[in-house]
Amino acid sequence: MSIRIGILGYGNLGRGVECAIRQNDDMELAAVFTRRDPASVHILTEHVPVYDVSKLESYQDKIDVLLLCGGSATDLPVQTPEYVKYFNVVDSFDTHAKIPQHFANVDKAAKESGKIGMISVGWDPGMFSLNRVYADAVLPEGATYTFWGKGVSQGHSDAIRRIEGVADAKQYTIPVPKALDQVRNGEMPQLSTRQKHTRECFVTVKEGADLAKIEKEIKEMPNYFADYDTTVHFISQEELNKNHSGIPHGGVVLRSGKTGHQLEHQHVIEYSLKLDSNPEFTASILVAYARAAYRMNQEGQCGCKTVLDVAPAYLSRQSADALRQTML
Repeated sequence: MSIRIGILGYGNLGRGVECAIRQNDDMELAAVFTRRDPASVHILTEHVPVYDVSKLESYQDKIDVLLLCGGSATDLPVQTPEYVKYFNVVDSFDTHAKIPQHFANVDKAAKESGKIGMISVGWDPGMFSLNRVYADAVLPEGATYTFWGKGVSQGHSDAIRRIEGVADAKQYTIPVPKALDQVRNGEMPQLSTRQKHTRECFVTVKEGADLAKIEKEIKEMPNYFADYDTTVHFISQEELNKNHSGIPHGGVVLRSGKTGHQLEHQHVIEYSLKLDSNPEFTASILVAYARAAYRMNQEGQCGCKTVLDVAPAYLSRQSADALRQTML
């Protein structure tokens, strides 16, 4: 029997989930739910209904796992603990500092309903989290470093677009090559925020906008740009559309550590990603963890889970025997 997947939210991430489901022969898309007018939402899969979000609860017996494709700022803190009352759910909550509270909220609701609430699934938090844990466990004497980019930060781009006079913007997060080389060489440097990444902004403005004021406001924006060396380029909308329309991203997790009686041997573990489409890759991870959530719940497990709680075999389409023969 196919695992029946529901999608809540049909933006870039929701569309990515739909595409990923098509690549997994043990899954099927059951329905898409939206806060928009359902008649205005045109999905890629034929004969699959699109409903208003108000219809969700009536679909309890037709969905095995609901994938929540909203944002971390306001959507997921409300949606995940609410919908885990009725479904196994998977979300991509990525506000690192607020994960413990989000976990607690979802865990309480999931244990009461007997469902699985899989949170903070993606590549960071997510795949990067796994690699940080694995590397720290294997090399306890050492230091871990995470570099993001080069890639588009959707949240930072949105923050620029909210500045008065800005028409559109894309912002790239870029690792500092010198810092990356130091870590790869096993030097274990102490790096400040500014020493690890730079930010590059491509901005189009409205007629009559004050360019100097906009640039100053970007570079001094707390929590976004103030702690980084930031470059601002003012370009035309045509150039932005032509050269900056994609949503690439990626990054690197490194663990530099020592072993031996005198800690005489140096080792570096590196896990890297280069993503042509950030939302499509994130969606593919969500779908794999939907399989895990379904299987774990079928075994009788419930409560909130993160990627750190899921054994790799739960993610794979292959049987345990096949995994031992082909992957181990």
